Amino acid sequence: MGKADAGFAVSACWPIRAKRDGDDAWLRALLDEQWGGEVLIVRGIEHRLPEYPALIAGERDGIAIFREAGTDGAAELLLLHAVRPRCGIGTALLAALASLLRDAGRHRLRVTTTNDNLDALAFYQKQSFRLDESRVGAADAARERKPTIPTMGSNGIPIHDEIDLIRTV
Repeated sequence: MGKADAGFAVSACWPIRAKRDGDDAWLRALLDEQWGGEVLIVRGIEHRLPEYPALIAGERDGIAIFREAGTDGAAELLLLHAVRPRCGIGTALLAALASLLRDAGRHRLRVTTTNDNLDALAFYQKQSFRLDESRVGAADAARERKPTIPTMGSNGIPIHDEIDLIRTV
C-alpha cells in the first residue's frame, strides 16, 4: 500500500511503520492480554486481526489494524490500541492511516465501538468522526460467539450495542 510499506513518520514523537512478520508474537500477546484474543466480531463479521494490515507507532507503542474496504466501500479501522493513552499515539496512527488511505484512493474511514466506550466515542469525534449507525444488541450477539467479550465496561456501563462512526480521509 505505498508509503507504509517502507515506513514513514507522521510526527517526530511517533514514527509510524507497517506491521512486519517480526511483530506477530507481540501482536498476538497484545490481543490476548488486552482484547480477549485474535478474533474481533464487528457487525456480525468475524475478523482474525493478525491477518489484516496494520500500522505500528514507535517501538510498538500502538497499533492500528485496518482493512481497505468494508461492506460499503469505506475503509475500516478494526482496532486502534495505544499502550499509553492520551500521549498522541492514536492521533498519529489515525493521521498516518488517513494519508495511506488517501494515497490508495479511499475517501472514508469507518470505526465501530461499543456503547460503553465513552473514551473512544469522545476520541473519535474529536478526530472528525461522525456518528453513523448503531446496532442495538450487537455486542450481546457477538458475546455468544466470543464469550471473552465482557458484559460490563470500564465506566460501569453494561456492554450491549455497537456504534459506527465515519469520517472523510
